Amino acid sequence: MAKTSVKTTKKEAAAPVIADNILTLDDLNKLIAKVKEAQNIYATYSQEKVDAIFKAAATAADKARIDLAEMAVAETGMGVLEDKIIKNHFAAEYIYNKHKNAKTCGVVSWDKANGIKTVAAPLGLIAGIVPTTNPTSTAIFKALLALKTRNAIIFSPHPRAKKCTVAAARLVLEAAIQAGAPDSIIAWIDEPTIELSNALMVHPDIHAILATGGPGMVRAAYSSGKPALGVGPGNTPAIIDETADIDMAVSSILLSKTFDNGMICASEQSIVAVAAVYKEVKKELARRGAYLLNRAEADKLGKIILNDKGAVNAAIVGQPASKIAALAGLKVPNTVKVLVSEETSYAEDNPYAYEKLSPILTLYKAKDYAEAVDIAAALIQLGGLGHTSVLYTDERTQERIDYFANKLPTCRLLINSPSSHGGIGDLYNFRLEPSLTLGCGSWGGNSVSGNVGVQHLLNLKTVAERKENMLWYKVPPKIYFKRGSTDLALREYEGKKRAFIITDRFLFTSGATRNITNVLEEIGIAYEIFFEVQPDPTLSTVNAAMNIVRPYEPDLIIALGGGSPMDVAKIIWLMYEQPDTKFEDISMRFMDIRKRICAIPDLGKKASLVCIPTTSGTGSEVTPFSIITDDKEHVKYAIADYALTPSMAIIDPDFVDGMPPSLTAAGGIDALVHAVEAYVSIMATNFTNAQALEAIKQIFRYLPRSYKEGKNDPQAREKMHYAATIAGMSFANAFLGICHSMAHKLGAAFNIPHGIANALLFCQVIRFNATDCPKKQAAFPQYKVPEAKKRYAQIAHNLYLGGKTEDEQVELLLQAIAKLKADLEIPGSLKEYFAKYNPSVKEADFLAKLNFLVRNAFDDQCTGANPVYPLMSDIKQIYLDAYHGKF
Repeated sequence: MAKTSVKTTKKEAAAPVIADNILTLDDLNKLIAKVKEAQNIYATYSQEKVDAIFKAAATAADKARIDLAEMAVAETGMGVLEDKIIKNHFAAEYIYNKHKNAKTCGVVSWDKANGIKTVAAPLGLIAGIVPTTNPTSTAIFKALLALKTRNAIIFSPHPRAKKCTVAAARLVLEAAIQAGAPDSIIAWIDEPTIELSNALMVHPDIHAILATGGPGMVRAAYSSGKPALGVGPGNTPAIIDETADIDMAVSSILLSKTFDNGMICASEQSIVAVAAVYKEVKKELARRGAYLLNRAEADKLGKIILNDKGAVNAAIVGQPASKIAALAGLKVPNTVKVLVSEETSYAEDNPYAYEKLSPILTLYKAKDYAEAVDIAAALIQLGGLGHTSVLYTDERTQERIDYFANKLPTCRLLINSPSSHGGIGDLYNFRLEPSLTLGCGSWGGNSVSGNVGVQHLLNLKTVAERKENMLWYKVPPKIYFKRGSTDLALREYEGKKRAFIITDRFLFTSGATRNITNVLEEIGIAYEIFFEVQPDPTLSTVNAAMNIVRPYEPDLIIALGGGSPMDVAKIIWLMYEQPDTKFEDISMRFMDIRKRICAIPDLGKKASLVCIPTTSGTGSEVTPFSIITDDKEHVKYAIADYALTPSMAIIDPDFVDGMPPSLTAAGGIDALVHAVEAYVSIMATNFTNAQALEAIKQIFRYLPRSYKEGKNDPQAREKMHYAATIAGMSFANAFLGICHSMAHKLGAAFNIPHGIANALLFCQVIRFNATDCPKKQAAFPQYKVPEAKKRYAQIAHNLYLGGKTEDEQVELLLQAIAKLKADLEIPGSLKEYFAKYNPSVKEADFLAKLNFLVRNAFDDQCTGANPVYPLMSDIKQIYLDAYHGKF
């Protein structure tokens, strides 16, 4: 018999378990009655209450993205852990970001002039069918849509993924209840069977079905007599014509086809290349890590693609290419990304002409563009009607795009975009609805033709060209530099009434603040000094300062010091100007700063923020970043929003003449890593590249002198101070990479200064990134093809290091960095560092924390802009190589 829910109060930590051991039809009927009662209550909720529940549920799912991904891989044995993490992240963050402002309760629009009012009401109870390929991300997605629209949902998981699907549903439910939702608003069948799933779909109290799964289950949903929002099978063809950028086309296809080992229904199944570029496409495939099968190998592999019923063989779904090859009795290198078979037939008896849900691609040659479209259309007819098709072409040839759109019966026609990422929306076209349920319209026997969202009822045929979001380059409106510039720059604020100075105890007791207070006194500005900032500043420090700021009401905030005082000042500025801001909102992890969930209004209406660095390294004076530790949760957060960009930066070398050698080395190498990572970042632009190259050149030239001679070489100190700020302007807009991700976690775990932690990982990261054929390419659109190696070579060229090839130039750059580190007396390995500075840390201690470091580095905010998308195993190897000094 079914267990009834255990009543708890909202204050209790765990939400009630509403359903377990649903084994009989009687159990199911009782469960549906309970969920119906909850939905009747939820249907009365206001938009404000629904939005709070929606946000709480999305936040909880986002935080659990790694745990749920690990469960899915362990239970199903399919896919790639890191990719499932990204899918969970997408299902939580992107879906919330898309629909957070949507009106779904009561009056949603009102045209008074024409007397038209639109009122929204929920459907009622929804049956959610969840596939084994995306068991957690689909559950998150569907649960969030149901919560946002005041519906209830009952999940029927796939039997081979029931534990992780139920875990995802339970997690969202618990968060929703804690935020005020009725206890039974989400439910599930924890021991799914075909009988129970069919009974759920045809039950009279079920009002709609969200169906994702195999063709049989989707057909059952549509034959249930209920409104069904479902998907059909995909068989996506990708056409490459003679005007296409071949490098970008092949890289995009491999990026997409290897994502989660090809399990996304929108992923490419076939490439149709025009004869004029066919050889070039084959060559590029091989260069980027694909394995081109000979005829005998292709015949062997073809025998295991489909089962005896003509469906894809479950044994190959979501498996790596090398494992699939082994199943067919073939031997291929473990590094192979995709298996490619050249075919001429697209008849029904050719297994390569169908959806394969694995890293297997079919390659066809077309004599011209018209034939390529005809072949693609024929493949769609075999399977994939209404789903997705792709064209790689010169976007200026609109007549080709129009011909393609008119000829192919698919609901998503993607132009120059990887289909796995492009089809789900918002990554390669920010106007395409983000969704994990992709309707196929009447062509695929579906009731919807677009990407399913909170409102989707029409057959819509969408041509989604690759159009990325606007880019920008933002730095403080005013940047002053040269020795003694502090005096003249601060005088611009004559007329202000009260200044609040934020610094640390050392700078206060050493008298450094007098360089500021003397000017303020001369121009008649009163001031308060807060000097309790510590390294790795905390929220408690911010709150202590806010107790002074609020009654004092300054109209000028001045940060003096290294990164810590500036980090604190930015958060104080935000809290002062926007007192309703919640830290948990601004600290939410984001994938793209341009689309982040929490939009911070422009600051500066109450006060201006002036940042004056006294170290040469962080660049914080010109960046929109703040690193703050929540000392209650013991979590360090990277807060990023362009609203945090200071009003003025004063780069006065007089403040850095007395820096000790150790701080000079750490800050200088940190600035170097800032500049190099910004230059190779996937978010780098023409506006950031010049600053990065200039900073790198100045650091190599002046850092050794600044370190060895100190205040006796004022020119070197001055140039290094400028170089750090120039590097800051670059990475403020291009972002960083995994060297900083890994350094953040390494430094926190073993109390290693941040710049030194970067130095100990720097060469290993460059070695990992410097490839034309990465295992995984980052999924942001600014990097069309892998080019990190070329960019590292350009840095070497800019430094006049020599070398005739890119490989030689990268080697020379690594040698130059190693020499610079030696000149700065920075150890060559973590092992050497611990032996010299912290001998209590042994190798066993490092290894004990290694998995913790790897997991958290992967999830660090800086990882997303790295030019090579790292697997956790890659990060682990980099840490190990850095420990032993291997690069």
